[in-house]
Amino acid sequence: MAAVLWALLLPLLVAAVYEDQVGKFDWRQQYVGKLKFASLEASQGSKKLIVATEKNVVAALNSRSGEILWRHVDKGTPEGAIDAMLIHGQDAITVSNGGRILRSWETNIGGLNWEMSLDTGSFQVACLVGLQDAVKYVAVLKKAAISLHYLSNGHQKWVEHLPESESTQYQLLYSRGTGVIHVLGIVPQSHLNVLTFSVEDGEITKQIRVAAPWLKSLNGVCGVVGEAVLVCMDMDTHSLYVCSLETEQEMKQIPLQSLDLEFADGFQPRILATQPNVISASRTQFFLQLSPSQFSLLQYKHGLLSHLRDFQQAALVSFATTGEKTVAAVLTCRSELKPTSSDGLHAGSTLEDSRKQESLTCSNQTYNINLYLVETGQRLLDTTITFNLEQSGAKPQQLYIQVFLKKDDSVGYRALVQTEDHMLMFLQQPGKVVWSREESLAEVVSLEMVDLPLTGAQAELEGEFGKKADGLLGMFLKRLSSQLILLQAWTAHLWKMFYDARKPRSQIKNEINIDNLARDEFNLQKMMVMVTASGKLFGIESSSGTILWKQYLRNVRLGSSFKLMVQRTTAHFPHPPQCTLLVKDKETKMSFLYVFNPIFGKRSQVAPPVLKRPILQTLLLPIIDQDYAKVLLLIDDEYKVTAFPATKNVLRQLEEIAHSIFFYLVDAEQGKLSGFRLKKDLTTEASWEVIIPTEVQRIVTVKGKRSNEHVHSQGRVMGDRSVLYKSLNPNLLAVVTESTDTHHERTFIGIYLIDGVTGRIIHSSVQKKAKGPVHIVHSENWVVYQYWNTKARRNEFTVLELYEGTEQYNATAFSSLDRPILPQVLQQSYIFPSAISAMEATITERGITSRHLLIGLPSGAILSLPKALLDPRRPEIPTEQSREENLIPYSPDVQIHAERFINYNQTISRMRGIYTAPSGLESTCLVVAYGLDIYQTRVYPSKQFDVLKDDYDYVLISSVLFGLVFATMITKRLAQVKLLNRAWR
Repeated sequence: MAAVLWALLLPLLVAAVYEDQVGKFDWRQQYVGKLKFASLEASQGSKKLIVATEKNVVAALNSRSGEILWRHVDKGTPEGAIDAMLIHGQDAITVSNGGRILRSWETNIGGLNWEMSLDTGSFQVACLVGLQDAVKYVAVLKKAAISLHYLSNGHQKWVEHLPESESTQYQLLYSRGTGVIHVLGIVPQSHLNVLTFSVEDGEITKQIRVAAPWLKSLNGVCGVVGEAVLVCMDMDTHSLYVCSLETEQEMKQIPLQSLDLEFADGFQPRILATQPNVISASRTQFFLQLSPSQFSLLQYKHGLLSHLRDFQQAALVSFATTGEKTVAAVLTCRSELKPTSSDGLHAGSTLEDSRKQESLTCSNQTYNINLYLVETGQRLLDTTITFNLEQSGAKPQQLYIQVFLKKDDSVGYRALVQTEDHMLMFLQQPGKVVWSREESLAEVVSLEMVDLPLTGAQAELEGEFGKKADGLLGMFLKRLSSQLILLQAWTAHLWKMFYDARKPRSQIKNEINIDNLARDEFNLQKMMVMVTASGKLFGIESSSGTILWKQYLRNVRLGSSFKLMVQRTTAHFPHPPQCTLLVKDKETKMSFLYVFNPIFGKRSQVAPPVLKRPILQTLLLPIIDQDYAKVLLLIDDEYKVTAFPATKNVLRQLEEIAHSIFFYLVDAEQGKLSGFRLKKDLTTEASWEVIIPTEVQRIVTVKGKRSNEHVHSQGRVMGDRSVLYKSLNPNLLAVVTESTDTHHERTFIGIYLIDGVTGRIIHSSVQKKAKGPVHIVHSENWVVYQYWNTKARRNEFTVLELYEGTEQYNATAFSSLDRPILPQVLQQSYIFPSAISAMEATITERGITSRHLLIGLPSGAILSLPKALLDPRRPEIPTEQSREENLIPYSPDVQIHAERFINYNQTISRMRGIYTAPSGLESTCLVVAYGLDIYQTRVYPSKQFDVLKDDYDYVLISSVLFGLVFATMITKRLAQVKLLNRAWR
């Protein structure tokens, strides 16, 4: 009987997508992340760019549209980090996992040619090695060894240990097709070790020691030019040092004063050399960066150093080669470069990061790219690309050039520019932006959905009832004008429907821009405000994924945390909506507020308070100021309270309700949860404290309920017609802890349900032999969390539901201070056959629709799981009462059915979070999943009970109605004739 009941209920829980609905209400945008390496094919008809990114992605981009041709996503941990990428012909060689994995990719289709595991060791550098006019090998240098591998299959030809590797830091490789490989190592402030290996057998054919007491590192400071000539820069003596790796044993000093060149004070110079072909010598020309905005093109040939050209106001430089021609590309600012503040540099920055922060910003954000012949430094005519960046945008950070020869043997090129906010721009002459990609969206850290503003007609209705001072005549004229505007809008809508009906569906363009934004009939279109880790904000229209505005915050440093809050929605016309972003620096713990309009992305004229102390907690209170903005409370590390806005009206309201404002703070390092209450003078007072011993367990997560959540049903009707009332405590916190002991026999997961007002522990339980990562959802009267069972080696769900019983203690109001009886807690566990990346519950406007759990799987699928399947009251043996309640018989296994995937084949790589928002339809919940990709769709947990189906037969119903009306009229006429005839008889 249980199996039959389960079979009857199963079709009600399946929500598959039909073929004609694919892409109709959903969209997906795929990203690769910030570029780490890039290679542009040197041909005019090339169609792809090969890139490797900091998100551990290897991909090919279509050079004509910017779309992803193929993409391989490695692990998101340091094990998947890409350390080097080399390109040869149609093969891309990557080194990853700290030099432990060597792979070769076929760049046309993205197939894996071969993969090799390398010995452990700290990876330094890799290079291609040529022999007899052909590139045959790839060399990998590690801290203590060098290995040579065949390019065709990855097999190891030989491996040799490096002498004196304990004291010598080997950092450079060089080969130019002569059958030998030069390995350069340094003993800081002492000497250089130059080893020469034979390509054939790996034997050390030559080993020399060159004194260099002024040299600390080779990276960035040294380069190899010409026929194996090492060029290094010494900042202290303002000199260049040169040494032939094949013939000389000491470095020759060349003062830069002889070339009239000088370093900027406090700037670490850099040398940029190029080797166009690995089977030939490097170019004798190289760039020397003297300051953040000055580069010099130098040449070292036949023992002489010459100055070819000086570049002022330069931001980036790059070399590129096509055929026998090598050119230098220089990106310059068209106006004066101004120094940026050094606030962005923090203690954890690397040298490369500091150079980025020391670079200059362009006042009008207009840049030029020009090509120069490296042999002479002469500028090539008609090779200028001019482009503009947004005034609030970031400055260029990387430059890649794709050079090709035209039919008339002149040089043409395209440029790929990456800015510091991770935007990619592909440019062609004379300055056309072929495409751009916003790669910062691969790191979304905060998200909110805001209702769109009213249409002009709706706004007229809102303002139709004027003030009494307008007078009767004024109000009448206002009513008349608004009705005329409504009539005009309705006529235009009918004309557009008639005009579009005559066109094929493929030709109907519904272009969305920031000027025609308006709320739809069921509030399904919203503005998605996204904050990314790079400090860039986006406004994205939810139904199409169109980016309508973007804003870059320059003073945000890497690793900062963000909290986005909606203080005023679009419901308070004519006041504009208002969002506030709290940015907290990871190193200094200092914070600042950024207030903006979420619809247009413009900075608000409202000045936020200056935060002089680190902020520990924020509260968005239900009280509003005279402009209908919710009040934001900020609590600093001295437990002082700052209100925003802080008008007299707001401060008066705070004094009145201060006795009912409570907040909590979490100190995970000390294992302490503290509760505070607000006093009338806006000071705080500690009210409770819970200590969790950190030597046994640590706090992992603290989860409260969503403030915009509505609960429709106060209880559950049981089989005997009695009501089991829910325990709906809005102040309840779910605290998850994990054991500090990592032994699989002693690990455990703890869950504490704590009242945030009184600090009372409502319930606590421990899952022994379990460990994280833990994903938790807290909604209504239930908590669901997932963990890994180390004993059974499987993923499990545990669900907790809280009930007051068959009688309510207080049916009219809830107070945490007046709860003498603890709620009843029902608990049950279930087996889940997969790990989880993210988890969230659906939410609707009134809470009538059934709840579903949206579970993001590592495969990229999103599973919509009915909460009814995780009901702790599911009986092992069905009874008459359980059948009356429609309770599903208990089964420990929760199956994954492909029909429950709401994103069918639109997988989301490396999913980090799922966001849900209500729509104007009670049946519909809007869903956004984000990670490396972004996916938006709609879900209908209880099906679309409030919307007519797409295949609803309007023609048939209309025909029947018209027929009935016509029949009624005829029947009425016949009845009148009949009565008249009867009267004459």
